[in-house]
Amino acid sequence: MKILVTGGLGYIGSHTVVELQNEGFEVVIIDNLSNSSIAVLDGIVGITGKRPIFEEFDLRDKTKVQNFFARHSDVGGVIHFAASKAVGESVEKPLLYYENNLGVLVYILQELEKKKGASFIFSSSCTVYGQADELPITENAPVKPAESPYGNTKQVGEEIIRDTCKVTPNLKAIALRYFNPIGAHPSVKIGELPLGVPQNLVPFITQTGIGLRERLSVFGDDYPTEDGTCIRDYIHVVDLAKAHVKALQRLLQNENSSNYEVFNLGTGKGSSVLEVIHSFERVSGKKLNYKIVDRREGDVIQAYADTKKANEVLGWKSKSTLDESLKSAWDWEQKVRMSHTKS
Repeated sequence: MKILVTGGLGYIGSHTVVELQNEGFEVVIIDNLSNSSIAVLDGIVGITGKRPIFEEFDLRDKTKVQNFFARHSDVGGVIHFAASKAVGESVEKPLLYYENNLGVLVYILQELEKKKGASFIFSSSCTVYGQADELPITENAPVKPAESPYGNTKQVGEEIIRDTCKVTPNLKAIALRYFNPIGAHPSVKIGELPLGVPQNLVPFITQTGIGLRERLSVFGDDYPTEDGTCIRDYIHVVDLAKAHVKALQRLLQNENSSNYEVFNLGTGKGSSVLEVIHSFERVSGKKLNYKIVDRREGDVIQAYADTKKANEVLGWKSKSTLDESLKSAWDWEQKVRMSHTKS
């Protein structure tokens, strides 16, 4: 079975390609390399021994999308990662985000609509819940007004898929709402490669640990949590990747209860910013230079998943602990630095 992975050289995409190939799927990747590196392809080959088909183009070009599906008429499923994902940037460039995240989604669905049968997995986000009224967050929690254009593209993206599924019985889709993916593949051949200053906590921690960043800022220690810092649900990227394969197999084997389903993907456990810092210090043996600064606008106080539905219905469970996830992130950071100093 041939599976298209858009944004397949990105962080979560590349780990998912590895898991798909390990399960025997034939993978074709589309990526425009705007937020990824061609070197990731070698990492995927290094782990799996197989080179996925790779096509480099921008999915915002509708004609190229149509041509692709004409050439690859045997694509039976799509896992759609390709999207812009920096919250701050989305506030400054909303139209870029709406074009890239929603326009592309429409083009792909238009092609899948023409097929006799197609399975579609959408990379969504727990940002759709905003500051949830109840914790842990279940799939039935109300979707709150988005805090950013990025968050809004995930909400509207889900609505577009749901509306399309309603009138397209031959299309089956699952939206996966991720909590906070961290870590790297145990082989240390692929991992998170943020371009410029990292937007996420863990790469900022590892870059500070290795001396690339002078200091880590902790945004606020006066939140109503045990240590005053924000709480998130940090999930190992390999666990997350495996969930995509499970979701795809669910659709391919017609085990879905409706042709549009939603699952939360997390560990079910919340960790505060300070707990993550202490975990990193434990696994790396390094003291981290950090400073408490003012709160950052738009930060949710705490968010962690109720994973019951994913555990019981999808038959998937996260396995890695916070320490294991941070250890893999640190191993990866050291490898990246070493290859940079060599070159």
